[in-house]
Amino acid sequence: MKRPVLAGLSAIALSVLLAACATSGNNSGGGGSSAPSAEESGTSPKLTNCTNKMLNDAPQVSVWGWYPNMANVVDNFNKAHTDVQICWNNVGQGADEYTKVQTAISAKKGLADVVMLESDRIPSFSIQNALVDLTPYGASDVQGNFSEGAWKDVSQGGKVFAIPVDGGPMALIYRTDVFKKYGIDKAPATWDEYAADAQKVKAAGGPVFGDVGSNVPASFIPLQIQKGAQPFTYDPAKPQDLGVKMNDQASKDIFTYWANLTTKGLVGTQDQFTTDYISGVVNGKYATYTSAAWAPGYLTGAGVGKGKSDGVWAVAPLPQWDTANPVAANWGGSAFAVTNQATDKKLAAIVAKGIYADDTSLTEGWKKQIIFPLNKKVLSSPEFINNQADFFSGQTANKDIYIPAAEAYKGTTYSPIATYYYAQLQAMLVKIDSGKVSPSDGADQLQADIVKYAKGQGFNVTE
Repeated sequence: MKRPVLAGLSAIALSVLLAACATSGNNSGGGGSSAPSAEESGTSPKLTNCTNKMLNDAPQVSVWGWYPNMANVVDNFNKAHTDVQICWNNVGQGADEYTKVQTAISAKKGLADVVMLESDRIPSFSIQNALVDLTPYGASDVQGNFSEGAWKDVSQGGKVFAIPVDGGPMALIYRTDVFKKYGIDKAPATWDEYAADAQKVKAAGGPVFGDVGSNVPASFIPLQIQKGAQPFTYDPAKPQDLGVKMNDQASKDIFTYWANLTTKGLVGTQDQFTTDYISGVVNGKYATYTSAAWAPGYLTGAGVGKGKSDGVWAVAPLPQWDTANPVAANWGGSAFAVTNQATDKKLAAIVAKGIYADDTSLTEGWKKQIIFPLNKKVLSSPEFINNQADFFSGQTANKDIYIPAAEAYKGTTYSPIATYYYAQLQAMLVKIDSGKVSPSDGADQLQADIVKYAKGQGFNVTE
């Protein structure tokens, strides 16, 4: 689940990236005091800095996570377990949490036993030896619950570094009232149709057709991949080798496509999920929103779907470049990883495999559209398949849109320098959107920047 947050982590130094960080058994429910290793002492410390209440006296495992319904998820887990209890804290969403994770890794103390990570961040932390390979701790017990693509996103070189929960199959969310007012009979099936519809609405004095906020660079990458780009090639079995390709023709085509739309004023460039952006969404400033299956839950939480934006939303498949050869796109996906600072890795693995995996939690998550579950039991259930989504006025979005997109997704190759890459991509999108650099030159500059950085971190880079 790639949430709408800035990629704000600082660059990771070579000494951290390519060195195995020997970590002690220190943790805290909130990143504070240290404790002796439970695996050494045979006991597990009682954690006091917990948001939730313990339901029994079982050993405790600290967890960091930011799902909106985490309080319920944790209680559901703890009610079902007499062998282990979760001590949960929300230390920030997305990049805010990652800053704390990196600080604790560098300090070799203060990191939770289990942390919620987006799939694209796993290589950045696993290369530092900060995450536990869950293969010896029964990862295979739950592998059958997930698709090949979902499992690939948490696996590297035969090792499994996290247990997936949700994904982000992308689609086109749109306002039926705007489409009706400006004579758009159906959602655009291709990106050419999207541009033509955007021009039609603008010519009639309507709102911008969409938005490409630079503060969500991770949403831009799936659009590059959909066109045929492969920004990175990386094999954890050869951790010092990294392929970088930011300026291939497919990437330049995507930069050019969106730059043309912004230059003509057909789409906006407002940072997403800001107060102004949400106000615009509610008041009909944007006709469409290109996003993931989890977006409605977060939009609803921000106030969308009420007032002027009540009952006007629908969803369609993501526009394609070639309808004869459709390509699914995925924005994000979240999982739970066990850290090398876990006091009891066996118990922590039980938590990683079991948290947000029970029927009650999964059902609440998908019904509120907080998550798009990757658990195949849910994906194949008639209730999920035939659900009439409230946000989409009863549309069977899972069956018609999101499940086919999820099934078509084959996984993504993520890089171990995602933090730096996102920051530079974000900066380049700002330059391109403002006309300070051409899309083609921007792609070339981004390529040179990322290659220089990767080489400076000690990677053997191929272009």
